[in-house]
Amino acid sequence: MNKSLPFTYNPPANTGLDILYQDEDLLLINKPAGLLSVPGRGEDKQDCLIQRVQAELPDARVVHRLDMETSGVMVMALNAEVHRQLSMLFEQRKVQKRYIAVVGGQVKDESGLIDLPLITDWPNRPKQIIDHEQGKPSRTRFRVISLDHDQSTTRVELIPETGRSHQIRVHLQSMGHAILGDRLYASDEVRDKSPRLLLHSTFISFCHPVNDDNTSIESEAPF
Repeated sequence: MNKSLPFTYNPPANTGLDILYQDEDLLLINKPAGLLSVPGRGEDKQDCLIQRVQAELPDARVVHRLDMETSGVMVMALNAEVHRQLSMLFEQRKVQKRYIAVVGGQVKDESGLIDLPLITDWPNRPKQIIDHEQGKPSRTRFRVISLDHDQSTTRVELIPETGRSHQIRVHLQSMGHAILGDRLYASDEVRDKSPRLLLHSTFISFCHPVNDDNTSIESEAPF
């Protein structure tokens, strides 16, 4: 029987929105770790970023999502037409994104491309697995920022060329370097090195759908 992995949802306290940029058409906002992007199943999973945003900006619409445990920059539209245009930019891969992560172990290569197809592990949703026969193309570029020999960890920059669910997390695990705090893909030792998933959406850039300006924002990783 298919069933999702259970988890206890304890969203962070609502201390106000961390808005990075706002105009009459769109919003760039920092999502805290531990907060769902959109409501989940069940009354206990209704508190989420879009609900908090709509309490102040009722017309806000989600364009893309971040995993609950991932923090960082998200884009929201403030009207239906901009939502449509932004969604097309994401679908056409015309949005540049960068992430920062801290992983277990010492990554040997200074940079590289992880090109491994992913598919949902249906008996163990929401987990994803590598499947060379049925998986969807998934590519992530990485670059080592620094090594911590004392902690046996590596800080890496990641550029996803595709946007599959859990893509970065599974790709890093496939290298033998799962992200610290990852309760789905890391070993107990690596998971327990951090109380949260050390993955942050640190940069996003795209052509503004209304005025054609280059719209870019950077958010420093809080770890």
